[in-house]
Amino acid sequence: MLELFEGRPESDENRTEKEIKVYDLLDRLNIRYQRVDHEKADTMEACREIDEVLQCTVCKNLFLCNHQQTKFYLLLMPPEKKFRTKDLSKQIGSSRLSFAPDDKMLEYLNVTPGSVSIFGLMNDTDNHVQLLADEDILQGEEIGFHPCINTSSLKLSVKDVFEVFLPAVKHNFIKVHL
Repeated sequence: MLELFEGRPESDENRTEKEIKVYDLLDRLNIRYQRVDHEKADTMEACREIDEVLQCTVCKNLFLCNHQQTKFYLLLMPPEKKFRTKDLSKQIGSSRLSFAPDDKMLEYLNVTPGSVSIFGLMNDTDNHVQLLADEDILQGEEIGFHPCINTSSLKLSVKDVFEVFLPAVKHNFIKVHL
């Protein structure tokens, strides 16, 4: 049975540097969050039980790039929505989008596949990655993300993510309709 906790773990022992860095930033920004620790969850199916414990939707995060691999995007979307590259490409005025290479995910966001989330943007100090947020994500009160590691998930307010966290890491977002 998964258990819900308020804020960061009591100890940093057995936590990765990436994960601790997320907690440090959220605490510094006075952003409240709840946490659930769990087995590795790198698919949306694995996140269903986590969604129930957090009582919010853990967002689907897709790391994308244009055909030339000169522009990179992090797409936040509800897990039940379908991603159609043609529709999204048209909305943002980009050539055909595809999944970006894992090495670029590591280079720009310092995360690995299955762990990508909005928190990786704190590592993108040169703004290589443009955030795209489906309009439905913005309608909710709370949202869930992995803290740069897929063995924990956090629940935060949508307002704190978009009005406090993003400005603090110097990123903006483009609202899209999927």
